[in-house]
Amino acid sequence: MAEPTKTTTGDIVQPAGPQAGAPRGSGFWVVGAVLVLLMLSSSVPSALYVLYQQKWGLSSGTITVVFALYAVTVLAGLLLFGSLSDTLGRRPVLAASLVLAIVSMGLFAGAQGLGLLLAARAVQGLAVGLATGAMGAALLELTPRSKPALGAQVNSAGPTVGIGLGGLGAGLLVQYGPAPTVLSYALLVGAFALTLVGVVRMGESAPGLQGGRFRIVPRRIRIPPGAGGRFAVLVLTIVAVWSVGGFYLSLGPHLALSLLRSTNYLVGGATVALLAGAATGAQLLLGRTEALRTAVIGLLGLLAGLALVLLALGLGSAPVFLIATAVLGSGWGAAFLGSFRALSTLAEPEHRGELTAAVYVFAYLAMSVPSVLAGMLTNIHGLHRTSVGFMAVVAGVCALALIVTLRLSARTRAEGSTA
Repeated sequence: MAEPTKTTTGDIVQPAGPQAGAPRGSGFWVVGAVLVLLMLSSSVPSALYVLYQQKWGLSSGTITVVFALYAVTVLAGLLLFGSLSDTLGRRPVLAASLVLAIVSMGLFAGAQGLGLLLAARAVQGLAVGLATGAMGAALLELTPRSKPALGAQVNSAGPTVGIGLGGLGAGLLVQYGPAPTVLSYALLVGAFALTLVGVVRMGESAPGLQGGRFRIVPRRIRIPPGAGGRFAVLVLTIVAVWSVGGFYLSLGPHLALSLLRSTNYLVGGATVALLAGAATGAQLLLGRTEALRTAVIGLLGLLAGLALVLLALGLGSAPVFLIATAVLGSGWGAAFLGSFRALSTLAEPEHRGELTAAVYVFAYLAMSVPSVLAGMLTNIHGLHRTSVGFMAVVAGVCALALIVTLRLSARTRAEGSTA
């Protein structure tokens, strides 16, 4: 969770296929590996935040600022360089993002304080933002012809799979491996280097390259005329979903350790993995369900999960908290999948990139701003009281989103029956 880099099916027109180079299928899996690894690496620091706090005396507010910097730089990279792969091609953009990812892992491994930690998170965010558009497009362009739906499925489930594996793997290495603040990043340097070789060797898939010139074309933010009402309804769900995601990825491990009264760092990573794993499961289960219905199911899951989190905090119960996290993750995955799919239909194909950029703006702001506020309030009121207040507010947003989404669904069905 994760951070919000989901399917970008609206950003491109399906091309005939890759240009000369590696076979279509092999390139697809190389790009899929890049997606999972980038998302995996983005959740590794979440499992280490508690350790950083203890080693360097950082406050919860500072930790959420580190997390928010990642979200902001992802958004900046996406908006500034999101169209670059249409000009230069998918391969060079993906290769550049992997080089940046390797640099960021080196900065993380060498960090001895807040300065390099911030620098590493910023470079990492830029790498993910640079790669997002190219990955989404390449996965669709390189989808094996025998499995035409596979590209959209990997686009949707890849991020949560990566976030889950990153949280769990980093937790294991931090707790049981040597050099806890170095080992995870060193292994990722090797993994990124291998995928870089695969990217260099794969075939180019971008259609109609514009001369191969380096051009920065900031992605436009525009909501299609007449779609403002539906956009506002659906983006409310996006805000609720990624407010939860930002909180769990920044303060979730600390909260889990507190409730479980544990000093085992695996607990923090496993909490992130449980949230992301449940989200992936829900997305795979509901992949063919109608978009608005999926969003409604997800919002109900979010409300149930938030209620269980509040119950767990009130009782101080670790088992209830773990159940709540699984329920919350299921709602998180379903709500995002449904709302994003519904949003993607609001614009014509040639304008879906602009609409997608607008969705990402709200998603990354929702991921970063509330988590920073929660971190600052934690310094004043403590983690427990802040978590209760945060979850209660998000539950209110979810309830409002559910009401307006149900109304939108009913109106959509009525319009369909009279058409």
